Amino acid sequence: MHNDDDVDPAPTGAPEPTPQPADTRPDVVIRRARTSDVPTIKALIDQYAGRILLEKNLVTLYESVQEFWVADDDGTVVGCGALHVLWSDLGEVRTVAVDSNCSGRGVGHLLVGRLMDVARELQLDRVFVLTFETAFFGRHGFREIEGTPVTKEVYEEMCRSYDTGVAEFLDLSYVKPNTLGNTRMLADLHAPAEIS
Repeated sequence: MHNDDDVDPAPTGAPEPTPQPADTRPDVVIRRARTSDVPTIKALIDQYAGRILLEKNLVTLYESVQEFWVADDDGTVVGCGALHVLWSDLGEVRTVAVDSNCSGRGVGHLLVGRLMDVARELQLDRVFVLTFETAFFGRHGFREIEGTPVTKEVYEEMCRSYDTGVAEFLDLSYVKPNTLGNTRMLADLHAPAEIS
């Protein structure tokens, strides 16, 4: 289990962990999701489905449970988020959701901070997000981008994926209704992020 309050200093030469906001709750633990968490993850997503997040069915969540991390507040899952690897140097933060009763307590920042740390552990160089929450993700080093930040060869290879999220990343026409109004953002993991 990972508790962001107990982070050991990074070894010499290793990237520094993502800074955490000062107003976070010390009793919230960010840990890997378990299959037993999936119904709660679905309930969290359903709070925002159709407005901010795409709806996810249970089978999709079980298939991708290894990508998810949860915020555990004394045994209760109050938030979730996933990191999906898109390519050798590129990942995507997906499906960040926090229980509306915990809004404003820094839970989302804890989750995204952990996902960014995992991206660094995987030696990714960049992380993508498709979001309405530009200020929130901006605090984690994301900046707005246009287009798809991959080479033509990588783009063509990624078109073979059956994953709808990859299709959204590629901005393919059949997923346009899902992405209207969202902003494409990218974080360079070699640039420092500061949370104010």
